[in-house]
Amino acid sequence: MFQPRYAPDGTVLAPRLTAPAADGHKYDRGHAFIFSGPRHRTGAARLAAQACLRTGAGLVTVIGDGAALDEHAAHLTAIMLHQDDGVYDVMDQRTGAVAMGPGLGVGDTTRHKVLTVLDKGFPLVLDADAMTSFADGAQTTLFARMHRRCVMTPHAGEFARLFPDVDLKDRQAAVCQAAAMAGAVVLLKGAQTHIASPDGQHAVSRHATPWLATAGAGDVLTGIITGLLSQGASPFDAAAMGAWLHGDAGRRGGVGLTADDLPAWLLATLQALTEDRES
Repeated sequence: MFQPRYAPDGTVLAPRLTAPAADGHKYDRGHAFIFSGPRHRTGAARLAAQACLRTGAGLVTVIGDGAALDEHAAHLTAIMLHQDDGVYDVMDQRTGAVAMGPGLGVGDTTRHKVLTVLDKGFPLVLDADAMTSFADGAQTTLFARMHRRCVMTPHAGEFARLFPDVDLKDRQAAVCQAAAMAGAVVLLKGAQTHIASPDGQHAVSRHATPWLATAGAGDVLTGIITGLLSQGASPFDAAAMGAWLHGDAGRRGGVGLTADDLPAWLLATLQALTEDRES
């Protein structure tokens, strides 16, 4: 449904978007899972889940403890809820992608959850707390278990904690070096967002706006990328297209934009892409 496009210099262009097959069903677009933080820290996961569903994942389930799910239940309707049992057998062969990090909390509990899910081998987006929890010794803990279906989405501060020996002065070189070290796709957020894969692919999304520098916007990006992964996009293409879609939604929102607004502006972006394709 989503087809990536790149300029010769690696600039990410607007993806092509076509309607799903007329005889398709929701599982064709994957079942995505978003991990939630604890009570009073659930908003970030909710933003990611809403963006994931909006981007086109067939089903989205939020995983959290009982108190967290009570909060989610007061806000969510089309998104399902599942008690965190530490085993995650709810993730079966229909799982399209998983997201971990937004509001999840920093520490041993998060590290254990991330490593457990990594071992399942599903496409996985790691953001925020899911990365920061491995800031000490990521090379021997997190990177040793990473696989090539993973996407990491650090901002500059998180990047510096995970890759302390990588110089950020040249962001293209830095993100390529980081992807090779991690064995996964790395998306380095910024005014120009750089994306690299372990095999040396590189792209840059220049389609953004400073109005996206607002709390929760990164959680929405996590959800968009997860939604694209769930529908079968490669980790590199999902990260690149996600950055472009996120930037376009932010541009449409403009002044006064908040993260809560972004899923609605994302709808406008997706509708415009469909109209362009049909015209």
